[in-house]
Amino acid sequence: MRLVLASQSSRRRELLALIGLPFEVVTAGTDEERQPGETPADYVRRLSREKALAAALSVGSSALILAADTIVVDGTDVLEKPRNAEDAAAMLRRLRGHTHEVYTAVTLLETTNGQMITQVVCSPVPMRSYSEAEIAAYIASGDPFDKAGAYGIQNSEFHPAEGFAHCFANVMGLPLCHVARVLNMLGVKPPVDVPTTCQAHLQYSCPVYRSILASDR
Repeated sequence: MRLVLASQSSRRRELLALIGLPFEVVTAGTDEERQPGETPADYVRRLSREKALAAALSVGSSALILAADTIVVDGTDVLEKPRNAEDAAAMLRRLRGHTHEVYTAVTLLETTNGQMITQVVCSPVPMRSYSEAEIAAYIASGDPFDKAGAYGIQNSEFHPAEGFAHCFANVMGLPLCHVARVLNMLGVKPPVDVPTTCQAHLQYSCPVYRSILASDR
C-alpha cells in the first residue's frame, strides 16, 4: 500500500524519510480558521483529519495517508505564522523567557476501508531569555516566516528553547514515535528503529520515547 504524506512541509518530509519507508507527497488544502470555542487539541485534531480526507480525494484507493497539523499555543492564544517582521518580533518577545505549548495532531487514513486514527501530542517548550539583538538577527535570517510562533526549535544559531525535555520532532511538526506507533496499529512496521534514527538525526537524547511507544494514546 502506498504511503502518502499530505503536506508540503520540508520539515515533515525530512522527518518522515527517517522511518525508512518510501512515500509520495500531495497537497491537501483546508480552511485553517479556528472555530469558536474550539480547544487547541480539538482544533489541531480537526485540521489533521480534514487534511487526510482532502488528500484522499486526489490519491484514489489503496493508499495510507499521513496528515499532520502543528500549532503553537501561548495561554489561550494560537500563534500562527508571522505576517511580517514586526509580527515575528512581537511573537518572539511574547514567548521569550517562559514556557508555551506546541500541539501536533497526526492522522493516518487507510483509504481501502476508511479506517482513520488520530493522535494529538502536546509538548511544553521553555524558551530562553534571548536578547533584542538576537531577535533582530534571527528575523533578518528569514527563518521565522514559514513557522508558527515565528521560530524553529531546530535552528542551531538562534536555539530558542532552553531545558526542553519532550518530543523534539513534535515541535518540528511530526512526532515520529507516534507515527511509528500508529503505523504498527495498522499493520505497517518501519524497517528501522525509529527512536534511534530520529535521535541520531536530530542530535537529541529524547527522554520520552519509551513512554510514548509503551502507551496507546
